[in-house]
Amino acid sequence: MDFHIAPRIEDYRARIARFVDRELLPLEADPSSYDAHENIALPLLAELREKAKAEGLWCLQLPEHAGGAGLSTVGMAVTYEAMNRSIFGPVVFNSAAPDDGNMMVLEKLGTERQKEKWLKPIVEGKVRSAFAMTEPHPGGGSDPSMIRTRAERRGDRFVITGRKWFITGAAEASHFILLARTSDDPRSGLTAFLFHKDQPGWQILRRIPIMGPEEHGGHCEIAFEGLEVGEEDILLDVGRGLKVTQTRLGPARLTHCMRWLGLAKRSMEIATEYAAEREGFGVRLADRESIQIMLGDIAMRIEIGRLLVAKAAWAIDQGSFARTEVSMAKIHVANLLHSAVDTAIQINGARGYSKDTVLEWIYRYARQARLVDGADEVHKMVISRALAEEGADLWRWPVAEDDGGGS
Repeated sequence: MDFHIAPRIEDYRARIARFVDRELLPLEADPSSYDAHENIALPLLAELREKAKAEGLWCLQLPEHAGGAGLSTVGMAVTYEAMNRSIFGPVVFNSAAPDDGNMMVLEKLGTERQKEKWLKPIVEGKVRSAFAMTEPHPGGGSDPSMIRTRAERRGDRFVITGRKWFITGAAEASHFILLARTSDDPRSGLTAFLFHKDQPGWQILRRIPIMGPEEHGGHCEIAFEGLEVGEEDILLDVGRGLKVTQTRLGPARLTHCMRWLGLAKRSMEIATEYAAEREGFGVRLADRESIQIMLGDIAMRIEIGRLLVAKAAWAIDQGSFARTEVSMAKIHVANLLHSAVDTAIQINGARGYSKDTVLEWIYRYARQARLVDGADEVHKMVISRALAEEGADLWRWPVAEDDGGGS
């Protein structure tokens, strides 16, 4: 198995790493860098985004014809990990959720007209976007078949009523992808609609307060009270909403893992630096066996996470949905991130619990990782179903065509 990355990918990784070191890490210790919701302040973000564009580090995940660099999913795994060494990284490079997943699904499934109207402004950084799927009980969450928001056809338009909540980025978004029910068919009852924030017939009821720092636009509860969307703004086709969710959510879950690996590595970086300089009872923390065991365990789990992400990314690049691989990566990396930052805080002691480092920021952010895009338990069910269907073949090796080399 060849784990080498292409020189082009390494070039992007190295340039991103230098940008993060030079432009982003120094900002994290300055309170003026943050907005009221503990994300990077928007005026500062605008400046840094221009710098990222100028250095050719913008929107790398999209094809070149769409304004990106055409990176493979494996290439994204390498570069996204490097971006999220800083808590500000992904949004600066236009690879943060939910815009990241929305851009990729619009590029794959949108018509040329839709790409020009809905995708291009996001790629250019002129607007932000949101993906409106999750609903309050008894509506749909991880199970889209439970979605109750309805879209009723009236001529060539659809009138949408219902409720969504925990919609990431909604308060700052201009472009929305909305999942609504157009029939009761279990396979083809959902449709994906595109709408703009200025269209009438919907409102944000509240920005839901959460434990951790927030993405720009927060996590909102939304009511649809007669929003009208024309047929031209249906993504893919009427009744193809499930296909849209499958196309968007699998890669989006994996990109979360790519970014979380960067945060886990950053947590270990802060921990190892402190352990190397801090002494207690005449012994450096780094020389204590207990500390070495803690650091060694997390280092191993980070590498396991990287391998799981790399395998899932490779499978996607081969044309697979990689459902099982993505679920395995999602469970492992989400729990790894929480363990990594918790261990780093423990090693740093009171310093780690304070705002003198970004560890407490990462810690509060990390708890959501085991919930977003499907709770751990949902992904374990996905793996269990795959095991029931495939048995021992779940762990089969993909076999390459014989090239005659015998290796």
